[in-house]
Amino acid sequence: MNVALWASQLFLAIVFGYSGWMKSTRSASELVAIGQTGVEHLSTPLIRFIGVSELLGAVGLLVPWYTQIMPMLTPIAAACLGLIMLPAGMIHYQRNEKRTVWLNVVLFFMCLFVVYGRWN
Repeated sequence: MNVALWASQLFLAIVFGYSGWMKSTRSASELVAIGQTGVEHLSTPLIRFIGVSELLGAVGLLVPWYTQIMPMLTPIAAACLGLIMLPAGMIHYQRNEKRTVWLNVVLFFMCLFVVYGRWN
């Protein structure tokens, strides 16, 4: 179970780290061009806030549990990232982007798995 949790945490950290980095550094038009269409009608400050939140969440998935310094931050980070997937899934559903909705669902359940597995 520990290996599956670490694999999930690493995968989620890569996905959210990449997404957060892109949202923190790219314009909305650049994001839409590379497939992150959910930000198309969001303001730049909100896109940046989401990006920074995803970056912090990615760090929170790995560092606290690995260092055992405040390890409860890991399931909290996973829960917060999972919550981000709810409005993201709704936005992509409204845009009729079924594949992206399924990706949001998978990421949501992976986050729940980490929350369940790491909650003491």
